[in-house]
Amino acid sequence: MIPYTPLLLQTPADLGRAIRDRRLALGLTQADVAMQSGVSTPTVSAIENGKETARIGLVLQICRDLGLQLTAGV
Repeated sequence: MIPYTPLLLQTPADLGRAIRDRRLALGLTQADVAMQSGVSTPTVSAIENGKETARIGLVLQICRDLGLQLTAGV
């Protein structure tokens, strides 16, 4: 089991790094994630690189597929 480490996500780049780190921890390629999530490999790459125009629904789908939980707090 991969240990849980909370991260402060303040930018699209922060979220992209968290997604990339999770993917690598699971031993997956961008192509693996793309196939699993039903998106293109360039889309996964753009999200991991913090592209600000990435559709939030696709980002959340990839997070779910990777078992990455997002929470919000104040």
